[in-house]
Amino acid sequence: MEDKVYIIVPSYNEGAVLAETVRALLPLGHEVVVVDDGSRDDPGELLAGLPVHLLRHAINLGQGAALQTGMDYAKRCGAAAVVHFDADGQHDPADIARFLAALADGADVVLGSRFLPGAERQRVPVAKRLLLQGARVVNGLFTGMWLSDAHNGFRALNRRALAAIELTENRMAHASEILALIRKRRLRVREIAVTIVYSAYSRKKGQKWYNSLNIIVELIMNKLF
Repeated sequence: MEDKVYIIVPSYNEGAVLAETVRALLPLGHEVVVVDDGSRDDPGELLAGLPVHLLRHAINLGQGAALQTGMDYAKRCGAAAVVHFDADGQHDPADIARFLAALADGADVVLGSRFLPGAERQRVPVAKRLLLQGARVVNGLFTGMWLSDAHNGFRALNRRALAAIELTENRMAHASEILALIRKRRLRVREIAVTIVYSAYSRKKGQKWYNSLNIIVELIMNKLF
C-alpha cells in the first residue's frame, strides 16, 4: 500500500451520513480510513461491505485524537499523503484532486479555505463566520501565519508533513496546533478554495458557537501560560 493516498475520516455518532460520505469517496480510488471515536452507533454495521479501513477508539477522545490515530495508521502503511475529510458530508470529494495537485506542485501541507476567491459555501451561520474570522486573527498573531481560513478541517499533508506533525491536542484545538507545527517545522503551505456545504444535518450536528470561542480562548491561554 506504499505511495497511496489515505483519506482520514474521523467519525463520532454520524449514523447513516457516514456511509453516504464514504460511498462518495470510494470512486476516487484512494484508501479510506474511518476512525470511530467511541460512537454510540455501530460504524462497522453502517459500513458493512465497503472497502474501508475501520479503526476504533474505545471511548470518545476528540477529533484531534481521531486524526492522529488515522495518521499513525497511514504512516505505518507507508502513505505518500493523507487527506483530512469530515464525516458529515460538508466537504466535496471532487476537491481532493486539487489538494493532491498542490502537493505535487511542491506544497507540504494544503489547507482548504471557505474565504478565497472561487470558494463555494452555502448558508454559513453568521456567528460561525464571525468566530472563524476571530480565530484567523488570533492564529495570525500567535503563529505568524495569516491565513484566510484558520479552522477548516479539509486539508492534505505529504509524507514530510505527516512525519513532522504529531498532534497532542485531542479535541478541536488541534487545528491551531497544526498551524503552529507547520510554522515550527518550516513546512511549505498553500491554501486552495474549496466547496463547503452546510446542510441542515451538518448545521445541527456541527460545532456550537461557544465551542469555537473556547478554541480561541484555549489558544490564547496556551500561548500566555
